[in-house]
Amino acid sequence: MAENAPPNSPALSPTWQHPRNTWLQVGALVISLAIVALLISFTGASPVSVVANLWDGAFGTTDQAARVIATLAPLLLCSSGLIYTFMAGLYNLGVEGQIIIGAIAATAILRGLQGVLPATLVVALSIVAGMLGGMLWSLLAGVLNVYGKISEIFSGLGLNFVAQGLIIYLIFGPWKRPGIASMSGTEPFHQSLWLVRFGNTDASPVALGIAVVLLIATIVVMRNTHFGLRLKAVGQNPRAAFLMGIPATQLLLSAFALCGGFAGIAGALQVSGLFHRLVPAISSNLGFLGLLVAMLVNFSALWVLPVAFFFSALNVGSLQLPMVLKLESSLSGVIQGMLVLAALLSRGLSQWKPSR
Repeated sequence: MAENAPPNSPALSPTWQHPRNTWLQVGALVISLAIVALLISFTGASPVSVVANLWDGAFGTTDQAARVIATLAPLLLCSSGLIYTFMAGLYNLGVEGQIIIGAIAATAILRGLQGVLPATLVVALSIVAGMLGGMLWSLLAGVLNVYGKISEIFSGLGLNFVAQGLIIYLIFGPWKRPGIASMSGTEPFHQSLWLVRFGNTDASPVALGIAVVLLIATIVVMRNTHFGLRLKAVGQNPRAAFLMGIPATQLLLSAFALCGGFAGIAGALQVSGLFHRLVPAISSNLGFLGLLVAMLVNFSALWVLPVAFFFSALNVGSLQLPMVLKLESSLSGVIQGMLVLAALLSRGLSQWKPSR
């Protein structure tokens, strides 16, 4: 076989992907929520009031609900893309950098073609450019992993720092606003280059539509295609898949490319649909949040939408906690982390067998 053998990266075992003990999952979830409630009580607040204010902060007004939708679209894209790499047994921690590179590529098109081509075409090309940028950045980590035998964890994190340095350089250098360079980002694009929005809110039906379509495509690919089946085989045992004639290296690089492409689209949509310019915090940590979503759904694309929606609402709703209850908005991060730890704990216990 001409195909190179894949690296000896840790693969996801069948029990990791398909936990057998539902009661362990439920028990771990209950324990995690109890710990969160206990922590809230220590602050002097009521867990019930925290939940009520989280709900009110996320859905109390039309603008707040729209912000949930605006956060949901890129989060769905990142989470969907990560399903491919996780299924292949890869931990693509470079997704943040892939969002940033996608945003940079989209900005380059928006800046370079503004006024040259029809606005709708320019926006469409910027999304394609974002996809290609994220894809190439992710493939760089994939090549380092497959051919350089460098863990995708370390290469991904390293490329994140490079991408962040590049966006800062562009904003404070070649693309700085006339007469000033600041953390507020580049000069805003003309309104004709903004994605269509729901009224005067931050939410865009175009961004949400793209995210939902790609999520549906991911569900179909993973459940009903030969590609999805072979990707799972590589993730469970890359050496065995290679010996069976499955092109493991090609599949690994394909998973990187798909994940990076989805993240790049998310970055492009952040530029044209939400911020309308390039800002240093363009990723808004949505890549890392997508990692939590993908782990919490046990890498099942079917559950990405409800879990991502919950995380999006939690992020937006937590902004009200400092104003009403004098609590840190970072409490939402504690809740998210505890839920993921509960999922990991239940899977670990499902694989544990007492020694005889």
